[in-house]
Amino acid sequence: MTGLTTTAIHRRVAALRAGSDPTVIARLASGWAVLGDPQVIPGYCLLLPDPVVPHLNALAGAARAAFLGEMAALGDVLAAECAVLRINYAIFGNVEPALHAHLFPRRSDEPAALVTAQPWAWDWAGAAPFDASVHGALREKLRAAVLAAIPGARG
Repeated sequence: MTGLTTTAIHRRVAALRAGSDPTVIARLASGWAVLGDPQVIPGYCLLLPDPVVPHLNALAGAARAAFLGEMAALGDVLAAECAVLRINYAIFGNVEPALHAHLFPRRSDEPAALVTAQPWAWDWAGAAPFDASVHGALREKLRAAVLAAIPGARG
């Protein structure tokens, strides 16, 4: 990781490799499944590739298939474990120009004004930051489900 390519995604993957990111759910073949910080929507997760690449099109063949397949598999786990209507998936990279996928579990009990809104319409500034004493049980529940559902996942 050089200064020219360092993004928040690079820094977070470095922390995950060092074992110092408390949001980690599991290490997957393509990267890392983590809880989002903040937890703007309960269960909000990200999939971060390892190694970090600039965008999805920088991955080819098996690496691309692994990332997209594990993104969908993580979504399957969220859908099963968080009692959701659907999962919203987002890959942008405009603010942090490194590949990362956002997964948002959407529920039937959301505020009426937000039911059809994209997740960036939510109050990110007022959202609860990740706190292991608050979100640790969810992280552990998701970890157990990911380890059971995604081949090669490690805790």
